[in-house]
Amino acid sequence: MRPKNLKTKIFLDSGDPVETKKILKLLGFLDGQTTNPSLIAKNPQVSERIRRGRKFTKKEIYDFYKKVIREISKLIPQGSISVEVYADFDTTSSQILKEGREMFSWIPNAHIKLPIIKEGLVAAHQAVREGMRVNMTLCFTQEQAVAVSLATRNANRGDVFISPFIGRLDDMGKDGMSLISNILKSYKNDRNNQVEVLAASVRNLSHFLSSLSLKCDIITAPFLVLSEWAEKGFPVPDSSYIYKTGLKTIPFKALLSSSKDWRKINLKNELTKKGIEKFCADWKMLIT
Repeated sequence: MRPKNLKTKIFLDSGDPVETKKILKLLGFLDGQTTNPSLIAKNPQVSERIRRGRKFTKKEIYDFYKKVIREISKLIPQGSISVEVYADFDTTSSQILKEGREMFSWIPNAHIKLPIIKEGLVAAHQAVREGMRVNMTLCFTQEQAVAVSLATRNANRGDVFISPFIGRLDDMGKDGMSLISNILKSYKNDRNNQVEVLAASVRNLSHFLSSLSLKCDIITAPFLVLSEWAEKGFPVPDSSYIYKTGLKTIPFKALLSSSKDWRKINLKNELTKKGIEKFCADWKMLIT
């Protein structure tokens, strides 16, 4: 059952409905699920087919993705299911929007994942005007977070998520949890902010518990991390929780007033670039 003192929403990070069923049984609740091309590539059915040397046509993989998303949606009908568009650096905002609209029609509880690059942000700006819900992904800087908040001002709270990636910053020797803390503080200081922070790339229980102690809006975590949390008795630490790391802290920046033009904010980041390249490579690997 859901701990009484748990305010943070808990999502599963997985492209496998079998894991969704297992986590629902283990936790007794689940507030949503995040997917992406890499997670779909790890789906057991997909992995087995690729192992046999049978790749998909583009239509087949999209049909499979839709089938998986609809199955997950039925398991978590009151939750949020994040579905990611294919977008590389040549994809236009119009192309992103077209695919996003199609994916948004798959289920009634979708958040469409868009990359925090120029064309992705232009697409998000229009998407929320059309009533779509979005999850802005591959966030690695405070500047990106502020740009997302400014570009989606017309949305209602709950319609826009931002996904800072903890683990990938850790891989570079930077404390990914400090970015979560910085973005939460930045948004708290902006009374007009409507974006919810979704802690992503959660690699271990320490990431998970630290995100809880910071009162992050949402955490998405893989099956093994949620299972470990359950085994520990569903602890919900308060602000006194000590997150131990030898990584370099990312300093907080008191920047960017609400009047700043989001189109002029620097979105460029090497980790965002690498993330897009990886998602695209994993997707292309499945297609003939």
